[in-house]
Amino acid sequence: MGRIIGFLFGLLAYAVFFGTFLYAVGFVSGVAVPKTIDSGPVAPVAQALVINILLMSLFAVQHSVMARKPFKRWWTRFIPATIERSTYVLLASLVLILLFWQWHPMPQIVWEITNPQIAAAVMGVSFAGWLLVLVSTFLINHFELFGLHQVANNLVGREMPTPRFRTPLYYKFVRHPLYLGFIIAFWVAPTMTVGHLLFAAVTTAYIFVGILLEERDLVDLFGDDYRRYRDRVSMLVPWRKSA
Repeated sequence: MGRIIGFLFGLLAYAVFFGTFLYAVGFVSGVAVPKTIDSGPVAPVAQALVINILLMSLFAVQHSVMARKPFKRWWTRFIPATIERSTYVLLASLVLILLFWQWHPMPQIVWEITNPQIAAAVMGVSFAGWLLVLVSTFLINHFELFGLHQVANNLVGREMPTPRFRTPLYYKFVRHPLYLGFIIAFWVAPTMTVGHLLFAAVTTAYIFVGILLEERDLVDLFGDDYRRYRDRVSMLVPWRKSA
């Protein structure tokens, strides 16, 4: 029964994540969702700035602290290790939902492309960034990344396989294509408001901090294999480093 409950919890966490991801696309791009990065009541600039930075900081702290090994060791004293990843995914999604709900728009225009054809092309590039994010997760094991693999294996009594170092497709050209996709999605916009610019700037800064923390964990996990990969392949700009 415990395994079934764990599996159902993993399914719930994944469903919440996937819905949150789809909403994030609409939230940032300003299409197909009721509340976007530029919609809602406008508060004084200082108030909006403080609240928005606090919301993004909450996500950054949750996302970074819960991903570290010392926290995982402490956390799995209270929850089964098999649902640790699903719990992380669910809480990250709930924090993002809070951000979407409480985000205060800052609608002052920084730039705006008025030509409809060019604006549509720019929006297409932004959507391509989101697609790069999604495809990159499947290249490295989408269902393990978001906790389903763990709860499914636990359901059938199978151990998780030993992690293998692989560099499929995009990972041969940049070490972090998933983060590159986010940067494209956030920055390539036909209309850039102050609020959107704040979101893009803070999340990009967090991405670089996240890369430093993540690569430290990857070196611990894969050792010299990852060190050689890091020496050979660039972080985000798609070209190979010279030997």
